[in-house]
Amino acid sequence: MSTLGLQRFDNIPETALDWHRAGKETGQKSGQGAALATVVETWGSAPRRTGSQLVVASDGRIEGSVSGGCVEGAVILAAQEAIASGRHQILEFGVSDEDAFAVGLACGGTIRILVEPIGGTLAEDMLADLATARAERRAVAYVVDLDSGAGHLDADGYTDRKRMDQSGVEADGKTFVAVHNPPLRLIVVGAVHIAQALVPMARIAGYDPVIIDPRAAFASADRFPGETLTEDWPDEAMAQLAPDARTAVVLLTHDPKIDDPALEVALRSECFYIGALGSTRTHARRIARMQKAGFDAAAIDRINGPIGLNIGAAGPAEIAVSIIAEMTATLRGRSL
Repeated sequence: MSTLGLQRFDNIPETALDWHRAGKETGQKSGQGAALATVVETWGSAPRRTGSQLVVASDGRIEGSVSGGCVEGAVILAAQEAIASGRHQILEFGVSDEDAFAVGLACGGTIRILVEPIGGTLAEDMLADLATARAERRAVAYVVDLDSGAGHLDADGYTDRKRMDQSGVEADGKTFVAVHNPPLRLIVVGAVHIAQALVPMARIAGYDPVIIDPRAAFASADRFPGETLTEDWPDEAMAQLAPDARTAVVLLTHDPKIDDPALEVALRSECFYIGALGSTRTHARRIARMQKAGFDAAAIDRINGPIGLNIGAAGPAEIAVSIIAEMTATLRGRSL
């Protein structure tokens, strides 16, 4: 039985929207039920990266983190003030070495945080549009003037920031760009030993894996506990999953009857990475088949084969490491 649902782990904007609307329903002052706090700049070893978020409800509930616990108390108080006033605030904190050590860092740093009340400076409709874009797996940037608090969504610009997943302040010192990319996905074709090593590594690296294998003996819950599995034929499963620019596709079966249908769908998609297991000779035969199927040289050049960085990998775990490394290099625009 197929299970193709994908889970979203970072749902802070959606939570902020829900809490705000709940506050409106219960008649909170000014109609605001929540504020959104976002790390806009960091210096030194700040506990959380730029773009990290915390949502604070008017009743004191919180979700997320902007500092790992160092300054959350002060941010919560500022958020309550912002909810009452409807105006945004810019906060700056120095994180001491002692506090940084408590959350696992060797030394401290400085963080700058934007606090926006939903329904005030941050318009409810805009947050709803952001939630919709995220649900539809569309990459967008939330662009806000830190002086005025005015913000808008940008679907087409800031391509370098989107590619690098890099939120931050622009060179003018007052424009903050928060990147909201779809979650990374990994589609693995072939529930083989390498996949058993690759899938947990991919989860650690931030991917949401799906494993495709029409062979029931391979695609079993015993071999991949808790993972999303489908025994559909690869081209059918791939069409349903609709690989996009935040998707990596890894082909591991060695069997053209299974790998090739998935490969053809991948080559017609915008997936950022395609890797196929096999020797140089096996890859040459794969290229010939793709040429016969009508793909040109530019499309075929997208296939990383033999798969993985050449690190002398031996055994499934090391091959999985080489694949994750090559996926990361491709995603971040590095040529190795």
